[in-house]
Formats: sequence, C-alpha cells, structure tokens
Amino acid sequence: MHCLWCHNEIIPEITWRNFLNIFGENIVICDSCKQKLTCIVGPACPRCSRSSKNELLCGDCKQWSTHPTFAGVLSKNVSVFSYSPFMKEIMNKWKYRGDYVLVNLFKAGVQKRFKEDFGKLNPTLVPIPLSATRQQERGFNQAEAIAQLLDLPIDDALTRVTNEKQAKKSRQQRLQSNNPFQLKNEVQGPILVIDDLYTTGATLHWAAYLLKRGGATTIDSFTLIRS
Repeated sequence: MHCLWCHNEIIPEITWRNFLNIFGENIVICDSCKQKLTCIVGPACPRCSRSSKNELLCGDCKQWSTHPTFAGVLSKNVSVFSYSPFMKEIMNKWKYRGDYVLVNLFKAGVQKRFKEDFGKLNPTLVPIPLSATRQQERGFNQAEAIAQLLDLPIDDALTRVTNEKQAKKSRQQRLQSNNPFQLKNEVQGPILVIDDLYTTGATLHWAAYLLKRGGATTIDSFTLIRS
C-alpha cells in the first residue's frame, strides 16, 4: 500500500487489537499526511462551523438569520476540515487538475463527521452543480464526488445557470451576486446540500432558498472545508 498523496509506502502497525481488521481495511493515506489534514475541532460557530474562541453565533450568521430573503432557509452548515496550506495543495491537484482518486483521502473524515452530525437524519443529498463548461474542464463535479462517499440517495435537483468562477470574486461580489441556480425538480423531506468549500455561505444559501421553495422540509449543508 502507498499513500495517495506522498506515495510513500504505508506499513500499518499490527497489534492484537487490529489484527483481524487490518488486512481488510483500505488504507489510502499515511500517518504523516493524515496529521496534516486539519479536522475542525473545538469551539466553532454552531451555524457555519467557523472556528472561534467560543460557540456563539458568528457575525456572518447573525446577518444571514435576519436577511429578508435567506432567513431560515439553511438550518446549519457542518464542515469537516479547515483550509490549511496542505489542504490547498490537495484541492489544487484534485479539483483543478482532475486527479479524481484523491477524494479517497477525505473518505474516513467525511464519513466520521457525517455520522456524528447527521447520522440520524437520513437525508437526500443534493450536490452543488457545476456549469456544463466547468464540468467538462474538470471532468467531474467535486461536490458530487464528496456525496458519493456517503451511502445515501443523491438527487441532482439543481442546475447552474451562470458560468462565473466564484473563486475569482471578492467576498462582497459573492454576497451581492444573483442566484446562480435553477430548480430542476422538487425534493421532499430533509435535504443535505453538499459542496467542497464554505466561504461566505452565499452559494449554499441560494441553493437552500430554491430547495425550500420546492418543498424541502429542513435543509442543512455539509461541506468538506470551512475557509
């Protein structure tokens, strides 16, 4: 076995405790690289997972909660990892250079955090869509790849109607942008919107707004990274 990132050989430590499971376990990341993936732990905003010195609602979420359009559409966001320099390296290779298999680096962390926060919910997963142009450039939709790590129904209920790159927009431009999505079909019951990165929250709130209008009862979001 070799690490998907650094390609060093992985030699698992075999103890009596893990002897029966070690050979059936698909280990894809070495301990050194795993330690560089910074999971979000400790105090954080209960609405968006932004790390903080306490567990109080952050300033951004206070604004979302009173926004005339978005108040109440998105219950909360849960993110797995922080946007460390190491994570940026991985994202550049995975997301922008089409190295799809790297999604498996996140599998254990994604499944663990999902079970902790949404394990009893049994939601339908709705990945944030890419434009047709962007999907063709990258070869896959990173949000859908994350959703596929979870054994739950996936509904491509949204379609993207703009081709603008969010990464090149300033925070203010993102917050002032028009809805980049259209609703393809209604999805009933609890919904979990999936995306790779939570930055300002604008993308997820626009998605939740449409899904709420389409009949969803509760809408949360689950993102790989909180920047």
